[in-house]
Amino acid sequence: MTAPIRYFIRPSRPEAHVFELRCTVSDPDPAGQRFSLPAWIPGSYMIREFARHVVSLRAESGDKAAKVEKLDKHTWLVTGLAAGKPLTLHYEVYAWDLSVRAAHLDQTHGFFNGTSVFLAVEGRTDRPCLVEIESPEGMAYRDWKVATALPRASGEIGAAFAYGFGLYRAENYDELVDHPVEMGTFTLADFEAGGVRHDIVLTGRHDCDTERLAADLERICQFQIELFGAPPPMDYYVFLTQLVGDGYGGLEHRASTALLASRADLPWKGMTGLPDGYKTFLGLCSHEYFHTWNIKRIKPAAFVPYDLAVENYTRLLWAFEGFTSYYDDLVLVRSGVISPADYLGLVGKTVSAVLRGPGRHRQSVAESSFEAWSKYYRQDENSPNAIVSYYAKGSLIALALDLQLRSETGGKRSLDDVMRLLWLRHGQTGVGVAEDGIFAIVEEVGGKDCGARLARWLRKAVEGTDDLPLARLLKPFGVAYQPEAPGAKPTLGIKLAGGNGKGEAKIATAYDGGAAQLAGLSAGDVLLAIDGLKVSAANLDSMLERHQAGDSIEVHAFRRDELMCFDVELAAAASDAVKLAVDEKAAASVRRLRKGWLGH
Repeated sequence: MTAPIRYFIRPSRPEAHVFELRCTVSDPDPAGQRFSLPAWIPGSYMIREFARHVVSLRAESGDKAAKVEKLDKHTWLVTGLAAGKPLTLHYEVYAWDLSVRAAHLDQTHGFFNGTSVFLAVEGRTDRPCLVEIESPEGMAYRDWKVATALPRASGEIGAAFAYGFGLYRAENYDELVDHPVEMGTFTLADFEAGGVRHDIVLTGRHDCDTERLAADLERICQFQIELFGAPPPMDYYVFLTQLVGDGYGGLEHRASTALLASRADLPWKGMTGLPDGYKTFLGLCSHEYFHTWNIKRIKPAAFVPYDLAVENYTRLLWAFEGFTSYYDDLVLVRSGVISPADYLGLVGKTVSAVLRGPGRHRQSVAESSFEAWSKYYRQDENSPNAIVSYYAKGSLIALALDLQLRSETGGKRSLDDVMRLLWLRHGQTGVGVAEDGIFAIVEEVGGKDCGARLARWLRKAVEGTDDLPLARLLKPFGVAYQPEAPGAKPTLGIKLAGGNGKGEAKIATAYDGGAAQLAGLSAGDVLLAIDGLKVSAANLDSMLERHQAGDSIEVHAFRRDELMCFDVELAAAASDAVKLAVDEKAAASVRRLRKGWLGH
């Protein structure tokens, strides 16, 4: 029987943000055993070089020290091994990244993703893994618990109890690093969906109405399980949520998600209505939960298997992230958590956000997917002019495709059928989706009446840069597409840094073709005065309101430490804001089609 790889992890110095780890291999390669740490984490497409946080590393073979040689930025070779003896690596990892991607540790809690802390034993990554998670030392940590979807090592000596420290297991290294761990004095709530227990873990101060949150998440999760077909592909699920004053983010895993959220976005006792912040948080939970099927199990062929040492390129993120971004809010309305009006308001905001980005004319969502590693996840001041979001525009492509499937088949086919077929052919088999695989599935679902045409349309939409004909596609559903008339206020064509309307008026982005760019103003410039009067982020809009498009103004600004003067001809504000509204007087056939789409 193959011996498992054994890991040990302990928050040895929470005040210094250091985890202590061990990795033991019972039968290392006698010619020299290689170890490596991933360079990136699935779901976040950027090389992050987690090995830079390894602060010490030594090896023991039997009862003597072994030689450790670092081969590259994340690979170590251990030689000088004692024959027939186990090899143990001792190392420390610095953890001070308060995000969903890496690891964070202090006196209040500990959190880690396996990709940040667990070294892979090369040549042995298919072996089972046992992980001993130990608590920090001291009475201050006596009430700490553990939350993770990593299975407990039942039947093993030292196996963890529910929410306890102790021994956990994974079938292989891939599973080991796909179960993040939270430890501390978190709040715990739970619900059941699809016959499976779901836990909500809240870390950080809060006044959350956990009963309300659990009830809403139950409806969302149950709907998604029924969409793909019960039973769900996991036997336990956990929402690991870190609460901060201002934050937003999520990362999907096979049986859990790591979330970063503003504590103000959670529901509170006595809350009435559905505040925008809470809708945003529910949408985030819905998005990451949908990934349980769409990316964790239905995967691009380029991700089967993952190579965590280098970039894994695919042009399909518009389907895996974009389609998920479409369903995250759609599920909210179809499960009854939000109203159709709320949902259409969210779609209108997405349309407006896409239309405000000049980069949509320069980059397709297929290119955006492929270049995620170098462009989308490494944005700079010119990114709005150069790139398009495969999340946002991808969700609108999904919307357009869904509307066409529904209208052209009289409601008999939809994007739901595409997702279910992907689940059947790929999610349940482990076969990756080829780069042209989505088009073939759409053609099959659409059938002889519209399948081939919609597959061609989809290819053009994802490989081209044209705006989508949403006004025409929404009309058969009794939904009006209403571009807002531009106001009389002229614009500089800039985005300010900070975005809070306070402090200095520093340019974050000068949009292509905008008044500021044409006059020579650039990102990083700090506006000081307009026509001799002091300007700030707080009063910029009110100063511009006193002018009309075509007026010339004199702008003084600092570029680094140099004072510069610019003559700016103000431009008219663009018509890039859109509202969607339901026609309540639509014909019965239109209302039926809309009900099939929105569930109302």
